[in-house]
Amino acid sequence: MLDALRDAVAGLIRPGEGRLAHAPADHPPVRAPKIGVLLANLGTPDNYDYWSMRRYLNEFLSDRRVIDYPAWKWQPLLQLIILSKRPFTSGANYKLIWNEEKGESPLMTITRDQTAALAEALRADFGDRVMVDFCMRYGNPSTESRLRAMVEAGCEKVLFFPLYPHYAGATSATANDQFFRALMKEKRQPAVRTVPEYFDHPLYIEALAQSVERAYAALDHRPDVLVASYHGMPKRYLMEGDPYHCQCQKTTRLLRERLGWEKGSIDTSFQSVFGTEEWLRPYTVEHVAALARQGRKRIAVIAPAFSADCIETLEEINGEIRESFEHAGGEVFTYIPCLNADAAHIEALASVVRDNLAGWV
Repeated sequence: MLDALRDAVAGLIRPGEGRLAHAPADHPPVRAPKIGVLLANLGTPDNYDYWSMRRYLNEFLSDRRVIDYPAWKWQPLLQLIILSKRPFTSGANYKLIWNEEKGESPLMTITRDQTAALAEALRADFGDRVMVDFCMRYGNPSTESRLRAMVEAGCEKVLFFPLYPHYAGATSATANDQFFRALMKEKRQPAVRTVPEYFDHPLYIEALAQSVERAYAALDHRPDVLVASYHGMPKRYLMEGDPYHCQCQKTTRLLRERLGWEKGSIDTSFQSVFGTEEWLRPYTVEHVAALARQGRKRIAVIAPAFSADCIETLEEINGEIRESFEHAGGEVFTYIPCLNADAAHIEALASVVRDNLAGWV
């Protein structure tokens, strides 16, 4: 009785009844209000065949946040040359790491696991009031489709969370861009917030440190150096004001301090160089080879900028970069996996979400 009275005063029916208390019979159904937490990661092709790869690469490499050359100059090169050849090589690389059991890339599997774990962590605080889902900036599930699902489920407020610890125009900003474009298509836009970078969050640093400690404890011999390999970007972006480089350097410093190691025990480098202009240095693939030639025969590599293992870590670091080190005389190469759905990582993400939901729940 009291519940029914409260609902009537609020002007809402009880969850699941589908109509406003005082609405006419032909009024469309109204869901009980919820808050959405929409995680976003980079993206993945639907498969590793030529056409799936071409569709994915076309969307990715046509993003002006990623490649900012004038369209008249870039698009002919992309459409006529790059997309004629690269889908074959990229598809072959994806095939090496593909989750054949689930028919998807590791990034998709891991992001789904992270979403489920985060939803469970937040349920303890907020019950069913908070809905957690994920989308991809490129490929599926699209940002637009998952935002639409949240609105249809009754989410009147949405927290958009790009899963990038460090801000960069080509990652966090383009994810936000796509989210805002999706909002433009909504008849009734929810109130929204976007989560800022969390590269220096104490629980994120703690999760990184724990992953290093676990990896080192399992080794027979301690590595001579730990290489923190971050995704690269053109040096020009740094000079134009992108804070990514400085944030990466700070993460490395905070990780070293948390581990209690001396200066020089962790190196910062950058991977995934593309094109002909200069990118942030040192390049990881060259740096690990230089370490081997200097007599650093045992190294470990960690990828703090990636929230989940993907093609850049499983194939590039554990493949191309490992080979560069070994061909230069390196003997023991240890890749430390991304934080993925590790409990400490999920707690860090949950803490970031709780902070950004303040005042909403």
